[in-house]
Amino acid sequence: MNLTLDLDSEVPIYQQIRDRIVEAVARGEAVEGDPLPSTRQLAADFGINFHTVNKAYDLLRQEGVIRVNRKSGAVIRRDPYSGPPEPGFAEDWEERMGVLLAEATVHGLDHDDVVRRCAAMLSGFRAGERATS
Repeated sequence: MNLTLDLDSEVPIYQQIRDRIVEAVARGEAVEGDPLPSTRQLAADFGINFHTVNKAYDLLRQEGVIRVNRKSGAVIRRDPYSGPPEPGFAEDWEERMGVLLAEATVHGLDHDDVVRRCAAMLSGFRAGERATS
């Protein structure tokens, strides 16, 4: 898994780390059981504070994407094919999706463009394989 961060972005670094790991899992680049770098190693690689990486890992742990063990460190916990989503996930996701769709509408994207972009993005994720199978 290759993480790319934009240290000049307005998106907080911890959020970028979290997002890139979720995307890697969705694309199948990181699968259940794959280890993640230690917080100190990832921080050193990017020249950032290890607390920033820790915050990202803690979010991922709370979301059930990774598990953290003192012996094995952080590893991917969830595979897109591992079963139904956790209770409440779909409702929370739908709320966040509503904000993104509202932003698209406010900025002038029409219905067909939004649907086309969503379909193109989803096809890049392993979950998209289920929708077309």
